[in-house]
Amino acid sequence: MRYLKRSVFILIPLILFGGHRQAYGQEEYQKPYFSEVIGKNIRAYRLASREARYAKDDERLQFLFDSLVDHVVVGSYLDNFRVRKFGGRRIDLNYFKKPMYLITYADWCTPGIGEIPALNDLVQKNHTEIDFVVLFWGPRRTIRKIKQKLHPKITVLFVNEKENNHSFIIRRMKHSLGLPTTFLLDDQKRIINVSRLLTHHYGLAYEESYNKHFQYFTQKVTLVKAHEPELNLLNLNQ
Repeated sequence: MRYLKRSVFILIPLILFGGHRQAYGQEEYQKPYFSEVIGKNIRAYRLASREARYAKDDERLQFLFDSLVDHVVVGSYLDNFRVRKFGGRRIDLNYFKKPMYLITYADWCTPGIGEIPALNDLVQKNHTEIDFVVLFWGPRRTIRKIKQKLHPKITVLFVNEKENNHSFIIRRMKHSLGLPTTFLLDDQKRIINVSRLLTHHYGLAYEESYNKHFQYFTQKVTLVKAHEPELNLLNLNQ
């Protein structure tokens, strides 16, 4: 009950638009896209988050993030966008056909000492069932250093902001939920789960860092595998 009164003003727009998950009875099912639903709610979220940061209330910050994800983002579809693979070839998100483990990252994000080894081990075990993708913002020279450490089955995508400066979804991916963030998608690009990567792990020894990250990545992979395929809603009215 602690946050009920304080969070009414942000939960109202979230709940009002939360109806996108109940659209099955419409004559023509309209997919709710991430860029649209986040665009309608991001202003209220930012105002509330700014107040919580000013008050140094980390618990409320997490509550607001979870509310936005649970009531707005989960169940929407990640918009298709076109970026470049690290080798230079342009590629669409829709190129990937499996369920996806997508991590948004930037050159200013510093991985924990055990983070990449833990991720690589999970990729080795699960890459035949899941597409693992890292979407990077930053200079190529920095990305190259990190890419060399990643498992070869991880697809590294590179955001050239000069090339993508008119892409609404690219801006939303970078500025709405922060970096680094994990998006779990089913094979139709429907968002199953969104979470921030672990924080406050930089001072950990290798073994503890590896174990914490391995547990985190394992939980996410389990969510993807446990997700039941979505019904073809377009056929419900036929």
